[in-house]
Amino acid sequence: MNTQATDQRLMSRAIELAKKGLFSTDPNPRVGCVIAIGEEIIAEGWHEKAGQKHAEIMALENANQPVKGATCYVTLEPCSHHGRTSPCSDALIKAGIGRLVVAMEDPNPRVSGNGFAALRKAGVQVETGVMEQESRELNPGFIKRMQTGLPLVTCKFAMSLDGRTAMASGESQWITSKQSRQDIQILRARSSAIVTGSSTVTIDDPSMNARSEDFPESLDPKQNIMQPWRVIMDSKLSVKPSAKIFKLPGKVIWATTENVNSSDDTEQLTMLQLQADDKGKVRPDLLIQWLADQGCNEVMIEAGAELSGAFIAADLVDRLVVYIAPKVLGDNARGLLHLPGLEKLAQAKQYRFVDARICGPDVCLTYVRE
Repeated sequence: MNTQATDQRLMSRAIELAKKGLFSTDPNPRVGCVIAIGEEIIAEGWHEKAGQKHAEIMALENANQPVKGATCYVTLEPCSHHGRTSPCSDALIKAGIGRLVVAMEDPNPRVSGNGFAALRKAGVQVETGVMEQESRELNPGFIKRMQTGLPLVTCKFAMSLDGRTAMASGESQWITSKQSRQDIQILRARSSAIVTGSSTVTIDDPSMNARSEDFPESLDPKQNIMQPWRVIMDSKLSVKPSAKIFKLPGKVIWATTENVNSSDDTEQLTMLQLQADDKGKVRPDLLIQWLADQGCNEVMIEAGAELSGAFIAADLVDRLVVYIAPKVLGDNARGLLHLPGLEKLAQAKQYRFVDARICGPDVCLTYVRE
C-alpha cells in the first residue's frame, strides 16, 4: 500500500465531507472526518451545525465495525476542551484510534496543539500537514478571526466593462447575468453576515438573503443553510420598517449612531448603536469588530460606491470579488467606488489577483489584499 497516496485520497474525502457544512457551522469551523483500516473507509462524518456533534464523533458513531487500531483522517485538529460538546481528542483515545492524520492545527488558542499533545501522550501516532492548504481554504474566516480577532471581509461588485454599477437614474437590474447572480448566492450562503447601506435598502429594497433555490444547478439545493445576518448601516435610521429586508427569515442588525432602546430588540431584530465617524456615519471598523465579537467568521459587503469605498479606505476589506458583464454603460453611469482623498498613485489600495472564473457571459475576478 502506498501510504502517502492513501493519505492524500482519504484526506481529500474528508475535505469533501467538510464542505457539506459550508453554509451551516458558524461560528464553528467546517470539519470533515474519515476513519479507515488500510485503504477501506469504515466511517465518515462532518460537522453540520454549531452545538451538534463534531465530525470525529459523528464518524465514530457511524462506524460499521470496531475502530480500534484504525486511522482517523480529519481536516482540523481534534478539540481538547469542553465547550458545547466533550473533547474529540478524548473520544478518539477512548475508541482506540491507532493513527491520526490531520490537515492543519486548530488556530483557536484554546485548542492549538493541545489535541495533538493529548493524543500523542496516549500513544496515538499523529501526522499533520496533509493537504493543509486545501483545508485552510475551508475556513479562511474562522482562521482569521482566531488569529486576529477580526472576520474575513469580502467586498462584492457587479459592474460593466467600463467599471459602472448602475445607470445615472439608479437602474441596475440586471447588469450581470443569471449565472453571476447564482454564484453570488453561494457567497451569501457561506457568509456569517451581509452588510449593506441605507441607500441600497431604500432604492433597491433588496432581500439580502441566501436562496438555495437560486443556487447553480451543479449544487445540491437541499444543503442546510444558516441564513446570514442582514446588517444595515443606517446612521440616521432612515430606512422604513416596511422594507423587505425586515420581513424575511433570519436576523437583522440595524446599526446606527442614533440613541436606541434595547427594549426594541426582538428575536429577529437587533438595534445596534455605534459611534459616529467625523462625517456622522457609522464607523465601519466598530461594526466589523462587533460582528467578530458575535462569532462572525466571514462578512460580505454588498453596498453602493460610498459605503464600499468607506470599508476599503479603512483597510478592512481582505478580498474583492468582481463580476464583470460584457456591457458598456458610459461615463454618465454610476462608478464603482467613492474613494475621496486619493490623489497620488502611491496612495492606491493594492490587491493581488488570485482567481478568474467564467459565469455565463460574465467574468468573475478575485483579489486579496496585499
